[in-house]
Order: sequence, then structure tokens, then C-alpha cells
Amino acid sequence: MSSTQAPEVKPKEGFSSRKVFIFAAIGSAVGLGNIWRFPYVAYEGGGGAFIIPYLCALLFAGIPLLYLDYAIGHRFRGSAPLSLRRLHRGAEWLGWWQVLICVVIAIYYAAILAWAAKYTVLSFTKGWGDDPNAYFFGDYLQAAGTPGPTFDFVPGILMTMILVWVVTIGVLAMGVQTGIGRTAVVFIPVLVLAFIVLVIQALTLDGSMEGLNALFTPDWGALTHGSVWISAVGQIFFSLSVGFGIMITYASYVDRKTDMTGSGAVVGFSNSGFELLTGIGVFAALGFMAQAAGTEVSEVVTNGIGLAFVAFPTIINEAPGGVVIGVLFFVSLLLAGVTSLISIVEVVIGAVRDKVGISRTAATFVVGVPMAVVSVLMFSTTGGIYVLDTMDAFVNSFGIIAVAAVMMLAITYVFRKLGVLQRHLDARSSIKLRGWWPALVAVVVPLLLIAMLWQELKAKIDTPYEEYPADLLNVFGWGMVVALPILAIGLSLIPWRKDVSLEDPTTVEVDGGEQA
Repeated sequence: MSSTQAPEVKPKEGFSSRKVFIFAAIGSAVGLGNIWRFPYVAYEGGGGAFIIPYLCALLFAGIPLLYLDYAIGHRFRGSAPLSLRRLHRGAEWLGWWQVLICVVIAIYYAAILAWAAKYTVLSFTKGWGDDPNAYFFGDYLQAAGTPGPTFDFVPGILMTMILVWVVTIGVLAMGVQTGIGRTAVVFIPVLVLAFIVLVIQALTLDGSMEGLNALFTPDWGALTHGSVWISAVGQIFFSLSVGFGIMITYASYVDRKTDMTGSGAVVGFSNSGFELLTGIGVFAALGFMAQAAGTEVSEVVTNGIGLAFVAFPTIINEAPGGVVIGVLFFVSLLLAGVTSLISIVEVVIGAVRDKVGISRTAATFVVGVPMAVVSVLMFSTTGGIYVLDTMDAFVNSFGIIAVAAVMMLAITYVFRKLGVLQRHLDARSSIKLRGWWPALVAVVVPLLLIAMLWQELKAKIDTPYEEYPADLLNVFGWGMVVALPILAIGLSLIPWRKDVSLEDPTTVEVDGGEQA
């Protein structure tokens, strides 16, 4: 359709209320990183003193970027590619870059959820035995001796991954309100309640106070190191699900009259509140682990996969009521991960629906089934852990950070649309953006992201990541980083379906129901 034609006015599939949108946005934001990354980053960043850079990062980087995503999706009423195409003809490729990043993240994220599902079951009997490290890498993952992809499948992982994808595709096929919205409204309260019970249980363990002292004792000298402030920005950035299409997509499903800045503040502070809760629970448990081992907390602190699948099973083996702690921890990990995976795949589904005009059900299967097949083939093998680790490190460092920085700079200085977005939010929101938001989005946040990008680039060039083989890093690391924006440009050249308007759709409403 030519750019002179009027915007479409057909009601758009959407959330039934602001409350459902907020639950869905929190569900996307609260993910694995909140549970297994934040406590470690806070500890390494100065303990109690880290709260200062963390809050600064939330207020002056995370929430402003969240507002930018909201403004784009809410104003231009489409998936990331369509919203950015409506913003400016030259911006569409940025949306496809975000979509491709979501494809990459989704295919390996599902593998971690499969592990969490398996470990939820194992928690009832402590099925990992007396040596959780040997069980996880040897018996369960059957990790190959040499890092790299293999075609040796592990049946236990394969079947659980298929189950994860069946659930994800099933929820998404039900639509925005019935599937995504209702799932979030149920899962998020259950997740919070489960983790509160976990924290209470962890606080009763011997040594828990030593763990909390290790986490919250402030190291004020850490605040003089720029890397600590960059780490705080990185934690906020990754945990809020900003910069790669999710919040643009979700904001397009919200009624025109919704208070977007107020909603964003609720989402931002809810996400950070949950991170603080996880820090208390994790370090209380690590304090017990240190006391049981007769060592210092600093000797047992870890993050990521090591925390979830090695350290916590070790704690569960030794702790009174360990079965309860185990079930609550892995159920929390699973619930947080499922709501995040749903939001990631929805970015891809929304883009495909907008581009080619197929139904919700058709788009879900057209997108979900191929992604599931690739995911299972790559990550249910003995080499899957190495490919997963590489892709995760590179897509986060050079995918999400890069596209967010480029998008902010392009919207501000190339397309000059920041004022349009500010006026849109100010006209219908409780928190007025005035001059502070444009200054942060145009200058402060891009500079912080560029600093993060430079820091990551230097680190990975100076020392090969995890000392993995060059072939593995060149294909699934550097090669992927270069390929994504090139493929995005190619996707932006594909014509849009004839019945979609590329104009600013100021009259499109959300019906809160489901579109066929």
C-alpha cells in the first residue's frame, strides 16, 4: 500500500486492561537473569553500596529506555518492524534486527527451561546424587569433552525441550489476552509467592545471616570503579527486556488511553523489587552452603548455570527441608523463564503476522515449529551447552546492546522523532517526560551502552571467550553478530502485505479480544 493511503482502522488484538498489560510486561522482565545473575553482580559490585549505581541505572537508563520502547509500540501500533517502519522508512531494518535477536535467544532459552523442568522433578528425590556438578555436566548434559557442536543427542533433554516448546506454542496460539495475558496473571503471583516462601525457608538455615552480610555489607570503594556502574546498567538493561522488540510489541497491544509512563514505573520497580528478593534468598542459601563446607561465602559465590544447577542442588542436599527449597527454587526458575520465553517468541510472531497477514494460529505454528526444531536439534546434544554459552555471551553483548544504541541514536539524530514520541507519552501519562527524558535517551543512555559495547568488545578480543576453539566462536559468536543486521536489512526489503498501512495509525484501537 502506498504511503499516501489512510491507516487501517481495524481493531487490533490486545490486552483487556492495563493490569493485564502490566502483569505481561513484568512476566517478560522477570526472567532467569533476575534469579541467577543479579545476586552475583550485586555482590561483585560492592554489596550494599551497589544499590546506589543500581538505582541510578534504573532511574536514568532502564526506565527511560523502557519508555522509548513503549512510546514506539503504543504510538505506531505494530510489531517492532512495522512500528519502526511507520516511524520512518529507514528504521524498519532495526525492527528486524530485534526480531532476529529474539529468534536466537528463544532457541537457546528453551533449553535452559528444559533443564529447570527436569530439575524440578529431580528436587523431590534429590535425584542428582551426592555430586551435583558431576551429575549435571556428566550424567545429565553428557557434555562433550571438546567444546563445539555435535549430533549426539541426549534423549532426556530432547523430550523435555519438546515439552517446553509445546507449552510455549500452545499459549501463544491462544492469543494476546487469552494466552499471554492470562498466563502472566496466573504465573507472576505464583512466582512471587513461591520465592517469598523460598526466602523465608532460606532465612531459617544456619549461616544465612553470614550470607546476607556478604551481600549487603557495603564496599564504598567499589563506587569509584567505572566498571561497577557499567555492570549496574547492564543488569538493569538485560533484566527489563528493553531494546530488542518485546516492549514495543507488548505496548502495541494496549488501549490508546492507557497511562504508559505510570505503567512503566510499576514494571521497572516491580522487576527491581523481585531482584532484591532473589538476592536475599540466594545469599541466605549460599551462607548456609559456606558454613556447611567450613569456608567463606566468597568461596562459594557463583552465578548463572553454576548457581542454578550445581550450587543449589548442593545446598538442597545438605539443608533441612532441602526438598522444599529445591522445588520452590526450580519452579520459580521455570515460571520466570516461561513468561520470558513467551514474550520473546511473540516478537517474532507479531512481525510475521504484520508482514504477511496470516492468522494468529497460522503465524504461531509457522514461527514456533521451525524455531522448536532448530532449538531441539542444536541444544539437546552433547555439544549444546557450548553452543548455548557462546550464543548467549555474544548476542547479549553485541546484539541487544548494539541495536538499542543504534536505535536511540537514529531516532534522535537521523529520523528526529524523539519529540513526537515524547508528546505522545505526555498526552496520556501521569509522569510527564518534559526535558529530562529526551536528554537521557539522546545522550546519557547511548553513551553508557557504547561504553558497555566497547568494554565487551575489548574483553572478547583480548581473550577468546572461555578459551573456546576459534571455529566455535567464529560461527556462533562473531559470525552470528555480523549476520543478524545483514539479514535484517534483507528482510526489510521484502514488500509489506497490501492491506497494511505504513502511515502513522492514529485511529487504530485495541479490542482486548482475539483476531483470527
